[in-house]
Amino acid sequence: MPHSLSPEAAAIEGSTLPDAPADPLTEDPASSPSDGDAALNGTSDAKKQMDQIKLEDLFRTDDEDDEEFPMSSAPSGNGKAGHSSPSPEPVHLTPAAKYTDPGVMLAFYQRLFPFRPLFQWLNHSMKPSNDFANREFAFTLANEAYLRYLSYPTADLLRKDVLRLNPARFEIGPVYNTNPRDRKTLTKAKTFRPVAKELVFDIDLTDYDEVRTCCDKANICHKCWNFVTMAIKVVDASLREDFGFEHIMWVYSGRRGAHAWISDKKAREMDDNKRKALAGYLEVIKGGSQSGKKVNVKRPLHPHLTRSLDILKDHFQRDILEDQDPWATPEGAEQLLKLLPDKALNDALRKRWDSDVGRSSSGKWTDIDSLAKNGASRTLDSKALLEAKKDIILEYTYPRLDVAVSKHLNHLLKSPFVIHPKTGRVCVPIDTDKLEKFDPLAVPTVTELLGEIDEWNTLKGKNEEVEGEVKKIQDYEKTSLRPFVDYFKTYVAELLRDERGVKREREDGDAMEF
Repeated sequence: MPHSLSPEAAAIEGSTLPDAPADPLTEDPASSPSDGDAALNGTSDAKKQMDQIKLEDLFRTDDEDDEEFPMSSAPSGNGKAGHSSPSPEPVHLTPAAKYTDPGVMLAFYQRLFPFRPLFQWLNHSMKPSNDFANREFAFTLANEAYLRYLSYPTADLLRKDVLRLNPARFEIGPVYNTNPRDRKTLTKAKTFRPVAKELVFDIDLTDYDEVRTCCDKANICHKCWNFVTMAIKVVDASLREDFGFEHIMWVYSGRRGAHAWISDKKAREMDDNKRKALAGYLEVIKGGSQSGKKVNVKRPLHPHLTRSLDILKDHFQRDILEDQDPWATPEGAEQLLKLLPDKALNDALRKRWDSDVGRSSSGKWTDIDSLAKNGASRTLDSKALLEAKKDIILEYTYPRLDVAVSKHLNHLLKSPFVIHPKTGRVCVPIDTDKLEKFDPLAVPTVTELLGEIDEWNTLKGKNEEVEGEVKKIQDYEKTSLRPFVDYFKTYVAELLRDERGVKREREDGDAMEF
């Protein structure tokens, strides 16, 4: 959503870091397009950016500098912004400190945000390439200004601009066929186009409001989070088994949902038509809250749906019938009856439930088979009843995807590890091997993390001694963010390993051509 630039944004102009891109707020407002993007005049030439990169930074390896999370020193004017200080100052949060405070956000970006793994993930290589340099980033500033079409050749330049502008959050867009900053210099608009982006999916609990009874709107609890758990299991299984994708990362949205990022090369290169087809393949729940029956699938069931039912049947008994108890009220019971195919059976069920007002959803689900076997309806089609029950399980448990997010290359999605502006929680990756144990309400907030650093430094000092040698401890290692960052680094390492294999195969194939 576009936002105009307010006067507060201009106050940032004087804080440009050494070697950082020129100020994106200097563009003539009269030339800005109506979509609210903030193209960067004066920095649109990618070559100018590359000229600013020091040679040793371009070829630096992890072995030469393992400090991917610079310590808490503030950027200085000596050209060393983003590097660690010998004596980083603690944040010393006051009891009234809030995650929306600019100083808190800046400390998080300085001390905890994993810029280097993020770069490697989006760049698909250790060495800077167009996969990162031509990637669009969009910043939402604290004053709600929305800056689009930002791009950076290296992780250091991204970090410097993040520290300079201190955004409330930022989003990741596609890789374009040219540097996004150069788009206004092109003679024809159609020559500027997205060419690659991770395939993404979005699960939002507000889409489950008609089937969850514990919460609604933006509110969540452990009971309704099970809907997200079910969705991740079903979608992840399909992406791996039906499409052969391997590099799938699920990320907590920070509040009430989860995002999937599929980074396989064949996923990144899918055009809009293929993305739309894949999203349609996974879309089963169709229709709004007033549309009645929302599952209308062909028989025999597709193997994907058969597998999904196997995954979901236990969740249906535990998470739907017991925890959500959706048919406990007379209104809920009527909704269930609308999904059953036989009027005589429905009349018998209604009569029984009217005589037992407090009957649970689990009991009512059992009553369906019980009355059907006792001959409540002479015209009952047992096959149709079985199919209807399977459709009901799917309607209450199958993933409800926001397919619009998945259909287009140019869609932007919130970056992993940013802070959700309404909760202060970090958008952390979810380890699918421990999916059942993930607790969205226990995900750390930014203020908690900064407090954990101070507590560590107070109790143990800034470094620790191992076998007589002083070991440098990075700030993220002192906090509850560590397992999430370690998971992300492992995910990125596996992706880079496979990317190198693909590159070698391509080079070997080229060598055989005459």
